[in-house]
Amino acid sequence: MPRLFTGLEIPAEIGQTLSNLRGGLPGARWIDPENYHVTLRFIGDIDGVSANEIASMLFRVNRKPFEVKVQGLTSFGGRKPRAVVATIAPTSKPLIELQAELERMMQRIGLNPEGRKFIPHVTLARLHDATDRDVADYLSLRGYFPSKAFMAERFVLFSSRASTGGGPYVVEDAYELCE
Repeated sequence: MPRLFTGLEIPAEIGQTLSNLRGGLPGARWIDPENYHVTLRFIGDIDGVSANEIASMLFRVNRKPFEVKVQGLTSFGGRKPRAVVATIAPTSKPLIELQAELERMMQRIGLNPEGRKFIPHVTLARLHDATDRDVADYLSLRGYFPSKAFMAERFVLFSSRASTGGGPYVVEDAYELCE
């Protein structure tokens, strides 16, 4: 039973920039750059028939390419930080609209609504036993970097093995964003 999610791939040159921010944070398990992505919709563990139905349905998405801007770092989890992430500029209306369309599609086939608000980001590290002070110190040193933009020309259906997160992720199918 595959574990699926839709997302945007991060171009290699931006992945390299982000990977240069690795290190210097106790309790961090750094994600390999080839596994960097922006999750659009987590689908979960799906049987083969449903996976095929989802893969076919995603071809119906008809959206134009759009710019995605990666800017700065933050953490998720507040006083109990659980991840360090690169933020995505909130002004990307086409990104929000694509994610909303995918959410509606998944609900139409019977999946439960996503429980969390969509906050586009790229997870750089998962944190275990990192203190909020360690994370604050890390972010004060490495949290700023010049924004990096790329054109999202497709989104993909990823699969992953059941694990504690961080990959490896496999592109099962790609869906072009057309002009």
